[in-house]
Amino acid sequence: MGTKAGTVVAESDGLEDRKPQSDEARSAFTPPAGVEQPVVPEEEHPTSEFAVPDGLATEPPAEHEGSAFAPPSTYSAKHSPPAFTPSHGIPLVKLSKDAPWQDRMRTMLRLPVGDRPVPEALRKEDESGPPVARVLDLALRIGELLLAGGEGAEDVEAAMFAICRSYGLDRCEPTVTFTLLSVTYQPSLVDDPVTANRTVRRRGTDYTRLAAVYQLLADINAEAHEVTPEEAYRRLAEIRRNRHPYPGWVLTGAAGVLAGAASVLLGGGATVFFVAALGAVLGDRLAWLCAGRGLPEFYQFLVAAMPPAAMGVLLTLLHADLRPSAVITGGLFALIPGRALVAAVQDGLTGFYITASARLLEVGYFFVAIVVGVLSVLYVAVQFDAELNPEGVLNPVERPVVQILASMVLCATFGILLQQSRETVLFVTLNGGVAWVIYASIAVTAGASAVMATAVAAGLVGLFGQLIARYQHTSSLPYVTAAIGPLLPGSATYFGVLAIAQNNLDQGFTSLAKAAALALAIAIGVNLGGELARLFMQAPGAAAARRAAKRTRGF
Repeated sequence: MGTKAGTVVAESDGLEDRKPQSDEARSAFTPPAGVEQPVVPEEEHPTSEFAVPDGLATEPPAEHEGSAFAPPSTYSAKHSPPAFTPSHGIPLVKLSKDAPWQDRMRTMLRLPVGDRPVPEALRKEDESGPPVARVLDLALRIGELLLAGGEGAEDVEAAMFAICRSYGLDRCEPTVTFTLLSVTYQPSLVDDPVTANRTVRRRGTDYTRLAAVYQLLADINAEAHEVTPEEAYRRLAEIRRNRHPYPGWVLTGAAGVLAGAASVLLGGGATVFFVAALGAVLGDRLAWLCAGRGLPEFYQFLVAAMPPAAMGVLLTLLHADLRPSAVITGGLFALIPGRALVAAVQDGLTGFYITASARLLEVGYFFVAIVVGVLSVLYVAVQFDAELNPEGVLNPVERPVVQILASMVLCATFGILLQQSRETVLFVTLNGGVAWVIYASIAVTAGASAVMATAVAAGLVGLFGQLIARYQHTSSLPYVTAAIGPLLPGSATYFGVLAIAQNNLDQGFTSLAKAAALALAIAIGVNLGGELARLFMQAPGAAAARRAAKRTRGF
């Protein structure tokens, strides 16, 4: 019995050894039966490609990783993580502290995130750092004020990036379009990014508020000041609550004086000055009434252009020995959107094509509104056989001293309409007088092209304005926008509208095209003057050049 049982057990064991193994019990890398296992040499140590090599220290995980309210990981200068070095090495970019913060931030924005230089030692004493969400919200609020005030998209991005970098957020990317601001911060390559955005719904012109925002930005970026996010929020609230420097009746009076000075610039006398001023005041009050009723800006421009045209038609019907064309043209100077046009061309030249297209479309709507308003009045005047002669506009009276003074008055009142401080109004008055002298010297005395004369004069305006803005570490808009007032194409606009009203369509559209060319010459000249100031007149020791995309023959 015992032998029989042992035999059965042995046979069963042999059967189990001969049974094929399941797929789970064998591996494709297991040597088959009868083949010896190869011996691994001692010098080889097979590891995973994801394993950290010996001798390389890894970064410890953050305490609050992935939270939007956690302090930025790069805020601490003493325990900053190792910077990523690309294969071609760290780019040689020198950011001198003597250079204005706008130039340094533009240089940083032109570089990809991975190619930006290693962050410098931060000046903050609080090593914990402010929350990420709070810093992003502060950058968006300041960017909203700048964009609503008419600042260019590149300058808004530079300001937002300066705020984030000042509080330790180096790996951030601000994005600016015409109505939307966005900023994204990514702590590292493996952390989830934090994105915040804000919509710009209301726009207003207040250069005093714009200068205050730039002063806040300068204090945040300066080493001599310690501005916490709470302090920045408090100052930002004060800037928003501040009243405009000029009341409404002063703005209305400034609009009238501006139109009167423009009419004198075109050869009008004292009577023409007062008639043009009256028409501009009526148009301004009608525009305020439409704004109070909630009508869009298109209709505000339309109704504002009608009273000056009506005043010129009235002088024509009364057969007064005056210059009705100067009255109508003077009223158009306060309505032509030169500020928006300059910002649109600047955005296009700096690569922000979406924002530039939206701004140009806005300028086009305003221009059409002005044309429709004036054309409606002139069409009625033609039906009453009003003898409107455009020859007086084409051949203005040459009175150098009177015209220089009129151009300076025009710039001063333009600055008041833009809510500028009194110091900037004085500078922009002188800058506008110089611009008119340069324009008249080239276009009238030398008999050269009006477009070329406008571009040269606007270039000098941009150059002088950018220089004083760099000296004051503020925006160049208060020193540039009002100074281009005497160069605006009011005459060409009126002549084109009048020709269309008299059924001379070819001549009318030709004149409107000339007005558009003059407006573009102003915008390009202002932008070129500013670029020359930044290119050739940097601060001492500043070697940070703003990098741009290189293209060859259109490719």
